[in-house]
Amino acid sequence: MSPPERDIPRGEVPGVPRDADGPVFDEPWQAQAFAMAVKLHERGVFTWNEWAAALSGEIRRAQAAGDPDTGSTYYRHWLATLERLVVEKGLGTAGALSERKDAWDRAARATPHGRPILLENDPLA
Repeated sequence: MSPPERDIPRGEVPGVPRDADGPVFDEPWQAQAFAMAVKLHERGVFTWNEWAAALSGEIRRAQAAGDPDTGSTYYRHWLATLERLVVEKGLGTAGALSERKDAWDRAARATPHGRPILLENDPLA
């Protein structure tokens, strides 16, 4: 029998880079990935223990493949973990995630500098 999960205060996620004001993000996508994981947890899609195990597994795989483990890739691992759990839990498919990523990439390339990147800017939309 596994030990019960301890309650983690709202917005607190173990291992997340933080300062005195809370989580630290270098880029907007990192905050968005963080928020998606928190929201999925709040909806009961996974427990924090499950998340922590999946994230640590992702980090171990990356380190085995040569990740320098300097902290600069932490949110890349976070996003990879989020994508993996979305597929494992049946919330989406790897193909659908790949298609959406490609659409955002096309939209970014088609968006003039300084303008918001919108999925509608994808030339194939």
